[in-house]
Amino acid sequence: MAGKLDKKSPIGVFDSGIGGLSVLKQLLRFLPYEKYIYLGDTARVPYGNRSNEIVREYAAQCTKFLMNNEVKLIVVACNTVSSVALDAVIKQAGDIPVIGMIYPAAGAALRASNNKKIGIIGTRATINSKAYEKGIVELAKNEKIEVLGKACPLFVPLVEEGMTQHNVAKEVAEEYLLELRDKKIDTLVLGCTHYPLLSQLIGDIMPGVQLIDSGEHAAVASLRILAEHDALDEERNEFIIKPEIKFYVTDLPALFFENAKRFLGFEVDAPDIAHLE
Repeated sequence: MAGKLDKKSPIGVFDSGIGGLSVLKQLLRFLPYEKYIYLGDTARVPYGNRSNEIVREYAAQCTKFLMNNEVKLIVVACNTVSSVALDAVIKQAGDIPVIGMIYPAAGAALRASNNKKIGIIGTRATINSKAYEKGIVELAKNEKIEVLGKACPLFVPLVEEGMTQHNVAKEVAEEYLLELRDKKIDTLVLGCTHYPLLSQLIGDIMPGVQLIDSGEHAAVASLRILAEHDALDEERNEFIIKPEIKFYVTDLPALFFENAKRFLGFEVDAPDIAHLE
């Protein structure tokens, strides 16, 4: 257990890019009174094609940056880091609690599934790591379970181009999801932070299948751990017009503001440039 956490300190969230904003959206939903620092390592995105050693180095640098900003909790809103480098974040964070993407979603998938056939979709790096599969099997203990992974690499560019309801997106999704549908899965983990923006499309193709948003369950885990530490910020009676978020990026992408609004549903302030070391 970590030591005493300051209620007034912000929650730190980091990702290799802007996909982690879908996780931030869930955090705002469950923890609306908190202050946030969001760090997107946009100069080095994507992490998925890097070696594990480099991902661990980048993750430690992002963690150090958030620690220097005196956060009370770190949410690793990156499936690649959560898959191959979470231990590096935990080591760098010291007494500050760390929430990754894998175990909260794995537990939710197990609870949701009736026929114990669970699908995972994600980037190639996440699927190849088998992190979700290992997490689900570990949490299932001796329960018989079938986990099927499918890489969906074209989903990220489709989301970032705002083509979530385009005919091309529908054709791509049909192609990717056909195998999982034929296997009669009843639960599907959205194992990439971009994929919740495709939830409606995926749900239409996979009727009756329970979709598990890894960001949603990471937010629930964050709420639980802050409550356990008596570290939730005070609720306020006045209406919150605008969340308290400080944005940092390592390079300002051309479509940052458009994509931020697409992910969060509201306009964001200009980010500062973070220098990681």
